[in-house]
Amino acid sequence: MIETFLWLLGYQFAGELLARSLGWPIPGAVLGMLFLFLTLCLRKGIPDTLRHNVPRLMTHMSLLFIPAGAGILAFWPLLAERPLAMAAVLLLSTLATLLISALTLTLLLHRQKSRKIRS
Repeated sequence: MIETFLWLLGYQFAGELLARSLGWPIPGAVLGMLFLFLTLCLRKGIPDTLRHNVPRLMTHMSLLFIPAGAGILAFWPLLAERPLAMAAVLLLSTLATLLISALTLTLLLHRQKSRKIRS
């Protein structure tokens, strides 16, 4: 379990370091997830520690919503000034997430089907 935390925190740290040093508006955690994804793609597999421990961590995902809730409370006056803009941003980001997820799933299923046909 400690090794899994080190993996995840290391990638988040690398993402934060890159985002802050280059002044990018992308959150470091997102860059860290991208780095982890690229690493797993290059390895062409998932290490056993991640494979076995991440599902246990996923059972505590509600903890990840605490920073988002704190952010809403901290910026509530700003959010309340522009309710339509916030609703539009939430709607568009949700639709973009669904669309990208669907396209990724379609691409991966097509790729898996092609591999099965070749073998």
